[in-house]
Amino acid sequence: MLLRRLLPLTVLMAGLAATPALADLPPVPQVGQETPKPVAAPYGPTEGAQAQVDAAFKTAKESGRNVLIDFGGNWCPDCRMLSGVLALPSVAPWVAAHFVTVMVNVGRINTNLDIAQHYGVTIKAVPTVLIVTPQGRLLNPDGTLELGNARRMSAQAVVDLLAGWNGRGA
Repeated sequence: MLLRRLLPLTVLMAGLAATPALADLPPVPQVGQETPKPVAAPYGPTEGAQAQVDAAFKTAKESGRNVLIDFGGNWCPDCRMLSGVLALPSVAPWVAAHFVTVMVNVGRINTNLDIAQHYGVTIKAVPTVLIVTPQGRLLNPDGTLELGNARRMSAQAVVDLLAGWNGRGA
């Protein structure tokens, strides 16, 4: 009986030892008056996307961070603005501490769609953002399109959404 009570605690302690201490991670940034500027071309070529995603998951497993997969295209104003938010000086260090980020170019929503499909997501619009644990569990199945209006969202609202989704993996 005592062993049954201690086993979950032992598993929890082992899991905590394997992940970075929460106190060591930067808190959710308060963006304040910083104004994001759209990034001109945040997405690389469409070729090699699966290899980039695979590399991101390898890094995530080694670091204990979740993977942020941003599906979009350089033609998309909301995609470019989302990248601008992620690049803000107050936001970029927080993103780097909490996520392994990979930008997947979907062309005109006609390529690399199978990557999202692997997580049960059909890309209908961009940006489509997936937050995935290193083990492959999608943390925001209900919100993959919520950043699709990034041009009209405050930078703080974008950060708060990402933080909320990331917190689901804790």
